[in-house]
Order: sequence, then C-alpha cells, then structure tokens
Amino acid sequence: MREIIIIIISGPSGSGKTTALKTLEDLGFFCVDNLPVLLLPKFIELCQSSTNDISKIGLVMDIREREFLREYPDVLDLLKAEGYRIELIFLESSDEVLVQRFSETRRQHPIGDGGSIRDGIQKEREQLSVLKAQADRIIDTSTLTVHELRALLESYFHQLSRRAMNITFMSFGFKNGVPHDVDMILDVRFLPNPHFIRELRDLDGSDPRVAEYVFRSPETQRYVDKLRDFLAFQLPLFEREGKTYLTIAIGCTGGRHRSMVIVNYLGNIFSGGKYQVHITHRDSMKK
Repeated sequence: MREIIIIIISGPSGSGKTTALKTLEDLGFFCVDNLPVLLLPKFIELCQSSTNDISKIGLVMDIREREFLREYPDVLDLLKAEGYRIELIFLESSDEVLVQRFSETRRQHPIGDGGSIRDGIQKEREQLSVLKAQADRIIDTSTLTVHELRALLESYFHQLSRRAMNITFMSFGFKNGVPHDVDMILDVRFLPNPHFIRELRDLDGSDPRVAEYVFRSPETQRYVDKLRDFLAFQLPLFEREGKTYLTIAIGCTGGRHRSMVIVNYLGNIFSGGKYQVHITHRDSMKK
C-alpha cells in the first residue's frame, strides 16, 4: 500500500485555515476544503487507487460540515488503525484578533445565528475545545501576518515526509506576554542583561558582541551545559511517545538579547543531527 500523508487543518473561523490550505497546495499536496468527514475513508481509497501519484493530502475540516464534530473521532481512529499517517493541525487565535479579522472583511460569523461576532466566536471555541485537545500541533496565529504564517507552515509541512521530530526553539519577552501553545517555557532573566550596556542596548542577540557578553558570565556557560544535557536526555523520551513537534520557548525581559542568544546556541547545538530544528525570534523587532 502506497504511504499517504494526510494533513487535516481545523480551528476557529478566521484563524488562517485558507492560508494553510493554499500553503499545502503550493507544496504539492492534493487539497480539498470542507470535505464531509464521512466521505474521508472513501476519498482516501480513491486517492490510493488513483493512477496519479497522490501521496500527500491536505484537508480543511471544521464545523461548517454539520456532522464533523460528531463523526470525526470514529473516522480518524479507523483510518489510523488501518495504518494511515494523519496529522491534525489546529490553528488558534485570540478573540480580539478574530473580531478584528471579521470586521475587516465584513463577514458574518458562520455560527453567529444573527448574534454578535463575539458570541459566534465563543460558541465555536467551545464546540472545538475537544478537537483542539487532540491536535498533533496547535499554532497560534494571533500575532502572525499572512506571510509569517505561510513561512511557519511551510517549515512544518515541508518536513512531514521525514520521520524526525521537529523542534522549534523560540525566543520571547515576558513583557510582551507568554507565548501560547508551547510545550516548554524556560526563563533566562537571571543571566547578565546586555540592555544595561549602552553600546549593546540597540543590538540584538544575533550580534556576536551581545552573545560574547552573555557568555562571558560563568553562570551562562554552566546553565547552557546543564540545559544541553537535560534536553539531550528528554528529547528522545518525547520522540518515544510519538511526539512529532516540540516547541521550546525561552524568555527574557524584552526578548531581544538573552533569550535570542540562548535560542541561537541551542539551535546550533541540535541542528545537523536527527532532529529537524527551527529557530524563531518572536519579539526581535520590538523595543
């Protein structure tokens, strides 16, 4: 039986599912929007028997299809039991951002029932809560532009044909809020802060002078040595449990100096091995 990778995109209306599906299509996936979940086994069977080489399928499935929430658990369990490789990607966004997106497009919420957009968003969020908990990957699109979301999705989807676990090291600033839907958060605010050095303040953690200042401290070197050993121990355990994506967020006060230095260090340490490593600096452009 030809191996088929099946990516199911879901999430609340306005979270970026159309962008995700277009990204999959550009990456060579055979894509369908709003396929009834009960037709999914037959659809895969047809793809399997097709003379065309359909080995990657991308689907958007959500509450627009009335039977989706009720039927998808049994259908997905059946397909996984038959050996199909299925990844459920759930796109998330804050209420405020979803309201803004609906206002900008002047669209009605699909389950608003004539009420306010906020009411529709809250109702949909409640209905999707169980599905979200079962997702293989949750992506918060609240702070992402269309281009940033596309780049992030490409980095995930491009690696799905490979079995290696995808690890994202993310830097962030606590003053800008803790990132949502990450697997691990580490706090490096105890390390020497380049912000208080006049000639380093306007640089960021990608500058060698900032990295040299942070690593000049013996505590920094001891910390990264212990962190490297800890992750080398823990990552195979996550992989053994079947985790395909892992996001490790490392925060300092502003997200521009210490956290960037440590993320870049870890990215270099774990790249080039068995894992697919991605680096993102969430707050690098913020002052």
